[in-house]
Amino acid sequence: MEQGLFQIGITLIIIIAITPILGRYIAGVFMGERSIIDPLLNPIEKVIYILGGVRRQEDMTGWQYIRAVIFTNIAMAILVYLLIISQQGLPFNPTGLTAPSWHLALHTTISFLTNTDQQHYSGETTFSYFTQTTALGFLMFTSAATGLAVGIAFIRGVTGRPLGNFYVDLTRGITRILLPISIVGAIALVFLGVPQTLAPPLVAKTLEGANQYIARGPVASFEMIKQLGENGGGFFGVNSAHPFENPNPASNLLETIAMIAIPAALIYTYGIFANNLKQAWLLFWMVFIIFLVLVVITASGEYGGNPLINSTVGLEQPNLEGKEVRFGWAQTALWAVMTTATMCGAVNGMHDSLMPSGGFTTMLNMFLQIIWGGQGTGTAYLYIFLILTVFLTGLMVGRTPEFLGRKIEKREIVLASVVLLIHPIAVLIPSAIALAFPTQLAGISNPGFHGISQVVYEYTSAAANNGSGLEGLGDGTLWWNLSTSLSILLGRYVPIIAILLLADSMAQKQPVPETPGTLRTDSLLFTVVTAGVILILNVLTFFPVLALGPIAEGFKL
Repeated sequence: MEQGLFQIGITLIIIIAITPILGRYIAGVFMGERSIIDPLLNPIEKVIYILGGVRRQEDMTGWQYIRAVIFTNIAMAILVYLLIISQQGLPFNPTGLTAPSWHLALHTTISFLTNTDQQHYSGETTFSYFTQTTALGFLMFTSAATGLAVGIAFIRGVTGRPLGNFYVDLTRGITRILLPISIVGAIALVFLGVPQTLAPPLVAKTLEGANQYIARGPVASFEMIKQLGENGGGFFGVNSAHPFENPNPASNLLETIAMIAIPAALIYTYGIFANNLKQAWLLFWMVFIIFLVLVVITASGEYGGNPLINSTVGLEQPNLEGKEVRFGWAQTALWAVMTTATMCGAVNGMHDSLMPSGGFTTMLNMFLQIIWGGQGTGTAYLYIFLILTVFLTGLMVGRTPEFLGRKIEKREIVLASVVLLIHPIAVLIPSAIALAFPTQLAGISNPGFHGISQVVYEYTSAAANNGSGLEGLGDGTLWWNLSTSLSILLGRYVPIIAILLLADSMAQKQPVPETPGTLRTDSLLFTVVTAGVILILNVLTFFPVLALGPIAEGFKL
């Protein structure tokens, strides 16, 4: 137990240490500050802007930014869909894989386009090297950079700045943040044993004399952007539990840090933009404490093991079902909470095998969406809750609701409400439809409470743009591919539109001078109230499905 807790503690200490470093760097990138890599990247970016017809200094309004996001995403979706359905005739397809069905190709395109990367297929037997790297790998960079750009535009707006230019933000996010870190990280993964090759699968003779095909490919480069960009879609079907994606504890540590690095750093980035690092650190520790509590709940359940099995064998042992022994209960528990908290969705163990406490925390993370949140947009959700808390506390104490010197009025509350309400709509309605037809639509493999969790988890993962799943569902069908695609689109683009309109509205407001009646948002008391608002609103919304799923399953054990 001591070794497991030590591993978790070391990981958390590293996260705390790198947050201000990366947060300050990200702020510098999007504030246009000079850096040592300018001589290398400025000419490259200049060529990109010329080819794209982008005017670097031209700021966009909220609707212009939205249209740029939507039109760019539509163009990328069409391109990638065409590549997927044409994969049989494209190069780097050593095993001659044919194109998947039209609805699986559509779901995969939408999933990777939106930074969800929910997979209803097994990568090594469905997509060629070319499709995985050129189509899906391309979307891993652009979808992550899109979310990052939207998050930065939101931070600019709420701090009273123009939203900026989407094309510039997208380009700088890739060239100055995602690509450099991914290159360094991929090289490190190669040294740690992750393959990077275009050679076909290796054929080995078993002791019985049969042929065994060992899949491989350009995994290291794919793996790093998968983690860093909050993508989560695995090169292999078992994701980061596969020894070629995540061979040892050192690679596991690197991938865990990559998963949380940008979401945690963006809180600090906000503090720099707002010129209020005190508030940034208060919010960081609020999120960190909630995250730590969820890690403790999950780790305790996994360390305690399954009481039914323990009573049968007469031994107290951890729950090792669905886990890789090279990671054990501690690193699997930490990863499970981390991947659902950051909206990454990668797994290094099977979430379907987690104890009910682990099912509870992973689902709660995706219901909350702010611990630590997604790539950029998750940071925006956190400040949506801040704005809502300002409004609610202002009503309670009779003070004018203001955030960063700007009044919170009807338009801002309506837009904030849209962001918060679209998630339960995209989760609960399709879940109810699927559960009404458990055999025909849902394809539940586990009866009872766990079967309910399987269905709700799948739609929650889709709407939260997470992508992980409780395996066991027959989710490769027309129903699952189309219904989850709808949840993915609602969970991605409706909040983006509302977030950008809210930011634009805040940017256009005249700041009001601070008075004795102004409610300070950088105090410990206000941060505690914000945590209470976040937990109460989400628990009230999703408690019934938690009660019918992991909570009931826990009581049954």
